[in-house]
Amino acid sequence: MAKNNKMPAIRFSGYTDTWEQCKLGEIFEYLQNNTLSRDSLNYKNPNIKNIHYGDILVKFDEILDGSNKDIPYINSELDLSKFSKSLLRDGDIIFSDTAEDDTVGKAIELQNVNAPFILGGLHTIPCRPLIPFGKGYLGNFLNSDSYRLQLRPLVQGIKVSSISKSALKDTMIEYPKTLDEQEKIGSLFYYIAKMITLHQRKLEKLKLTKKALLQKLFPQNGSKFPELRFKGFTAAWEQRKLGEFVKIVSGDAPSTFISGNCVYVKVDDLNYSDRIQLSSSNLVNANPKAHLVNQGATIFPKRGAAIMTNKVRIMGKDGYLDTNMMALIPEEIDKDFLFTFIQKTGLYKIADTSTIPQINNKHIEPYMIQVPSEKEQAYIGVVFKKIDKIITLHQRKLEMLKNVKKGLLQKMFV
Repeated sequence: MAKNNKMPAIRFSGYTDTWEQCKLGEIFEYLQNNTLSRDSLNYKNPNIKNIHYGDILVKFDEILDGSNKDIPYINSELDLSKFSKSLLRDGDIIFSDTAEDDTVGKAIELQNVNAPFILGGLHTIPCRPLIPFGKGYLGNFLNSDSYRLQLRPLVQGIKVSSISKSALKDTMIEYPKTLDEQEKIGSLFYYIAKMITLHQRKLEKLKLTKKALLQKLFPQNGSKFPELRFKGFTAAWEQRKLGEFVKIVSGDAPSTFISGNCVYVKVDDLNYSDRIQLSSSNLVNANPKAHLVNQGATIFPKRGAAIMTNKVRIMGKDGYLDTNMMALIPEEIDKDFLFTFIQKTGLYKIADTSTIPQINNKHIEPYMIQVPSEKEQAYIGVVFKKIDKIITLHQRKLEMLKNVKKGLLQKMFV
């Protein structure tokens, strides 16, 4: 084992020793994996569990709890006796040796492995450390930039990337000398992962709540009455044409403008906002010959694949749109109710999708919409405005935690 004179940028107080460095092949032994397809796996009949490479890439984080219900069982009729010496245990590592992108070589560390036991499955490289490591250290180190940068020149393939056992053997494992420091690093990332999972669950619950309320606060299946209503509202909802409630505005070509201080929203700008569109990548001058889109208008793509992704926003300030965008300026309808209706309906239901998806005035004007009184519209609009605000808050917290984790993965390893 060689000394590594490099030090991580961030380190727990009290630790100053140089890190150890050695090749993976010197301190790990490879175990046998199986090549079972998804058809040989199930989630109902307890047996030995199986880690498929696709689950490593998509489903599992750096540390995998052996009791995780997303780990499938191997069908009981299969003979697994030849894998008896390759049953995995706490601290073992499983690499994915194949991927269609740069996630090839992603690794997981197993923890809390009890009966039923676990095997490495299709396109995996299971291995076992021959020296002790602090809990959680390896799973995070092997997914840090420090380690993954070593893998890039070792990857083979064009459409499908792969990495071999022989290539992994020569990669360098760097680690603090003491198990105590290793375990502190593992514990820190465990805490961050726990917080990320907590916010993900809260976010999922909020989205489910919103989905349920969209079903209950709007009439369903031809009814004129929603299942759930605010106190004091009993009248039937009216069925009217959408064109009766809005002014339809299409965008203007870039050549219409020069640089200025007004937002000029393109389809790509919708990727960087949630409910309210306040900014754009390009700013233009106020031009009386162009179509000004007022604050509060509902905006969305009018042609192309973006229609199918249902990117709907509310204009957060007066501004202009690109030619691939359309706006509905509310005239006799609550702006938040209009936005919620369009988002709930789905642009693809309004659009012509026979060839290239597109939405024109002829699709908007006759589209039938059920509406309550303006007062009830306002109540409903406020509910979803508040829910969207809370969802956005949790999304930002989740993104912040992921960025913290990403930064620490870069700075806590050498």
